[in-house]
Amino acid sequence: MTYLTPAPPRVLAHRGLALEAPENTMRAFIAALDAGATFLETDVHATADGVAVIAHDPSLDRVAGRDIVIEQTLWQDLAEIDLGQSEGVPGLREALLALPDARWNIDLKSDAAVVPAVRAVVEAKAASRVLLTSFSERRRRQALALLPEVATSASQPMVVRALAAQRLGLQRALARVLEPVEALQVPRRHRGIEILTERSIAAFRAAGVEVHAWTINDPAEMQELLAMGVDGIVTDRCDLARPLLP
Repeated sequence: MTYLTPAPPRVLAHRGLALEAPENTMRAFIAALDAGATFLETDVHATADGVAVIAHDPSLDRVAGRDIVIEQTLWQDLAEIDLGQSEGVPGLREALLALPDARWNIDLKSDAAVVPAVRAVVEAKAASRVLLTSFSERRRRQALALLPEVATSASQPMVVRALAAQRLGLQRALARVLEPVEALQVPRRHRGIEILTERSIAAFRAAGVEVHAWTINDPAEMQELLAMGVDGIVTDRCDLARPLLP
């Protein structure tokens, strides 16, 4: 497993760097790499004909102002849609091949996306530089069954169990919960409840996983979390985060 190399801390560019380009486009990803990021965080859906494509939402309404549902659209038709600045929806396979030095943190946004995403990773020979994640434990397990060598991060059910074990001080139980994954990727707080504290971060890391905080865009908060011991910052502003790393 080489995905989580070199040693942390690390910056994960959330949907690329979308200051002058639409999110989740090749231009945004290249901008993130040019800003010093080496990890790209992104999302994948599948088209009607089973092609894995990079997009956060199930439709293009927010990013293109068009009510086009990705899973109901053929890849050849989707590829013709302009998201702005002549940027289109990237195919996952093509993006992996185009940026061979980047590491990718890929969120499987739907059940239909799992098999096409794994196929794209295999065809691009990119398993060693990809982490697959999902809120769904079923999707995470399906992806891992298809591609056992790929890194994964904790699904939502795993996060809930991990938080419960940590709060109860059950370190062995926490280690068992997190044993199948390489990373725990969570917000700093949720609904007013602090998830990431110095104590919880230390416990999660002692359980054998990296801890990545999302989505952090304020440099002062980035510095604070890094000082608390997080291994990674997921951010829309990798240009501000990268200078904070050693």
